[in-house]
Amino acid sequence: MPSKVVNPKPADSSDALAHFQRLLSFETDCWDVHYALNNNLHDFVLLDVRGLDTARRGYIAGAVLLPYPSINEAALQAYPDDTVFVVYCAGPHCNATEKAAIKLARLGRPVKKMIGGVTGWLDEGFTLVS
Repeated sequence: MPSKVVNPKPADSSDALAHFQRLLSFETDCWDVHYALNNNLHDFVLLDVRGLDTARRGYIAGAVLLPYPSINEAALQAYPDDTVFVVYCAGPHCNATEKAAIKLARLGRPVKKMIGGVTGWLDEGFTLVS
């Protein structure tokens, strides 16, 4: 009897390739964001989408604090329409990134999620500012 790990069986390699390549168009990780921020690769805007009180206690240097309920066209007017937004929240236990990404996508804005959020950032040994 096969384990629950391989039952149902894995997708064929071509389906797996398409899935994982597509997944990277929706997500980035803490290492890639950290590298970009520290190497003058400013081709995105990093948004901390947690509540302001929480975010102000510790956020990623260079991030814009914009709680997801506040995301609207007026809040984004300073950014060109093709600005790529990377959203993060507390971590895997929080869905504020998905809520923010939905709002940004509905506004026609390019968006990616930084997987891991603050939890992942700290797990990688990176620091926060307040």
